[in-house]
Amino acid sequence: MNNCQAGILQPLPKHSRYMSFYLEPESAHPEKIKSALRELTAVVDGDRLIMGVGSSLLQALGVSIEGMRVFPVMSGPGFDIPSTPAALWCWLRGDDRGELYHQSRAIEQILFPDFNLGHVLDGFMFSDSRDLSGYEDGTENPVGDEAVKAAIVAGQGKGLDGSSFVAVQQWVHDLDVLQDKSPQEQDDIIGRHRSDNEEFAEAPESAHVKRSAQESFAPEAFMLRRSMPWTEGTDAGLNFVAFGKSFAAFEAILHRMIGAEDGISDALFSFTRPVTGAYFWCPPMKGDKLDLGALGI
Repeated sequence: MNNCQAGILQPLPKHSRYMSFYLEPESAHPEKIKSALRELTAVVDGDRLIMGVGSSLLQALGVSIEGMRVFPVMSGPGFDIPSTPAALWCWLRGDDRGELYHQSRAIEQILFPDFNLGHVLDGFMFSDSRDLSGYEDGTENPVGDEAVKAAIVAGQGKGLDGSSFVAVQQWVHDLDVLQDKSPQEQDDIIGRHRSDNEEFAEAPESAHVKRSAQESFAPEAFMLRRSMPWTEGTDAGLNFVAFGKSFAAFEAILHRMIGAEDGISDALFSFTRPVTGAYFWCPPMKGDKLDLGALGI
């Protein structure tokens, strides 16, 4: 029986709320951190609320998780891939945005004063899991047993099996730039027709589907994407969330997207940019509670 945080494998909710927390310097004491996390586990069910821990929290606890690291800074021609690490990440999932807001307040109160809320973002389902560009997102996601194989750690032992690594990036779109292009030019950026979501062979090498085709890597770079659109005022974009049994698949794809392999960067960068980038380790479950044994809790 799979003991991962169940929401990782479930369909996307109608609404999401993403929260990133930072450790207060005076609170970076193992016992204070453990006390706050014990209290938080009372509300983290792994279903409606998924939790991940960052490298700085692991370092403050004096523990290590094999494969966990800080999100790498990268760059390509005319764009940067930033690294904005955090100590703790919470993904709230549900059908009512107001309810998620109240839940997020409760989490903030549980963690105060040891953790400071640094970043919060609301995501939502748009037109049956489409990005605000109008193109479907996550088309090549693995399903069933293949999703578990791609996203969930196995064979590493007690306290680790059932865990997952997650990469999180907030992308900001310039939809005016995209809309100024012809329908064919827009399809060429993605490598799929917006109308039917079908790939087309004549797409340029810079097309996103060609840059990120998970089966084209050696080894294959499958990961489980759980991204959702967001808007704040007049700004909008996609909160990219990808779970994996390691960060290897994500990093392989991102390296190809920036053109590190062959000098061809992903056409996505013609209208969108990431403004955040963070890695987290999502602990497994033990019954109906988070298993924090690997953290010494």
